[in-house]
Amino acid sequence: MDAFNTYQSPLSSRYASKEMAHLFSPAMRFHTWRKLWLDLAIAEKELGLPITDQAIKEMQENLHLDAEQFELAAVEEKKRRHDVMAHVHTFGTAAPSAAGIIHLGATSCFVTDNADLIFLREALTLVLAKLVVVIDRFAAFARQYRDLPTLGFTHFQPAQLTTVGKRCTLWLQELLWDLRNIKRARDDLGFRGVKGTTGTQASFLSLFDGDHHKVEALDKRVTELSGFAYAYPVTSQTYSRKIEVDVLAPLASFGATAHKIATDIRLLANLKEVEEPFEKDQIGSSAMAYKRNPMRSERICSLSRHLMVLHQNALMTSSVQWFERTLDDSANRRVTLPEAFLTADIVLTTLQNVSEGLVVYPNVIARRIAQELPFMATENIIMEVVKKGGDRQEAHEKIRVLSHEAAKVVKEDGGENDLIQRIKRDPYFDSIKLGLEKLLDPRSFVGRAPEQVDKFLAEWVLPALDHEEFKKELEKGTKAELNV
Repeated sequence: MDAFNTYQSPLSSRYASKEMAHLFSPAMRFHTWRKLWLDLAIAEKELGLPITDQAIKEMQENLHLDAEQFELAAVEEKKRRHDVMAHVHTFGTAAPSAAGIIHLGATSCFVTDNADLIFLREALTLVLAKLVVVIDRFAAFARQYRDLPTLGFTHFQPAQLTTVGKRCTLWLQELLWDLRNIKRARDDLGFRGVKGTTGTQASFLSLFDGDHHKVEALDKRVTELSGFAYAYPVTSQTYSRKIEVDVLAPLASFGATAHKIATDIRLLANLKEVEEPFEKDQIGSSAMAYKRNPMRSERICSLSRHLMVLHQNALMTSSVQWFERTLDDSANRRVTLPEAFLTADIVLTTLQNVSEGLVVYPNVIARRIAQELPFMATENIIMEVVKKGGDRQEAHEKIRVLSHEAAKVVKEDGGENDLIQRIKRDPYFDSIKLGLEKLLDPRSFVGRAPEQVDKFLAEWVLPALDHEEFKKELEKGTKAELNV
């Protein structure tokens, strides 16, 4: 019952995946700290410091905290008002042979900042894994509906026809850019490494009796043990908070993509042309039983706005770091970084769920095309009259008058567009009446849309997904299930 009596973030308690929620959990954080202390001790021992095998062994055997360890750490933090030192002490009780060398030469940011970089890297990897699946699902949708004509919209007003599949490629292109940007951010991440209290490595230089070579070797070795290709060459006490600007920027950009896709789907749902999945027992409205509200797409929009805004926190935090460091970044980052990834995770899961169950209504789409196509076909009709020997200006005037009459029926009388019937009744157009149906075939109005879909999928989407890391995710073939 305690969980129901205190506030819990809906990001972790209601929406996010277990994998992402666990990554930013206290258990993972403090386990990672212990792993970093172990790596530091291993590297220091390799470089000649008097650290025993027993100390290393006890540290290796106690990397995960149990309930008693968490309780002890909480007591220590309350007493010491310092979370890192509380955990140094707690780790020392679990690994007594190592108690005297844990955190040797390091400052708090050795564990806090290096751990954060590890979490950023792993979180970006989880995001990429979900994003490639979303791209794959939308690609299948675009392929399926590559040549289904639909009314295009500019300014949300009827425009030239496109296809359902071609419209989906507009979404896919932005998702591909997000894939590129997020992967680039992950692959560019470095490690803070072993830099000391103000980034000068003075404490480590003292430990190794002024041997600069060993200090550099220590920095490199700890970086290798943590699985990073390189450490940032210079840091202050912290790694530059500009790193987080670069990490959250592609997440915010993805938020804009997801918002646009979900908004399009919400508009299409209003038009009854395309709908998100709607389960058998799902309730659209507590009052209006007939409703099928696009709640998943609305959730995507809602959380995407939050994701986009979080980038501003990273920018502001980066801009106010004084000299070698200030602590006014700490509380902000504890909130911003986990929330950014938990939010992106939820948006991706929901977007995948939507993409796997989109429902298309071709008859509704055809009916809307029929209402607008006669007006769009007027230029083709005029050109066909001219081909049959007619006068272009005379044909234009005839069409203009009939179009205005048909528009009055639609707008003022609430009737159907009867322009074609009016043309068929007018003797002036006798020369082209036999070919009218062909002139009004929606497929003749979509240009190269189907071919563009084929080319885009073959030359852009498939190559982007043809990566060993991504192929493993796609081979799993898992469906996205929502918690709520």
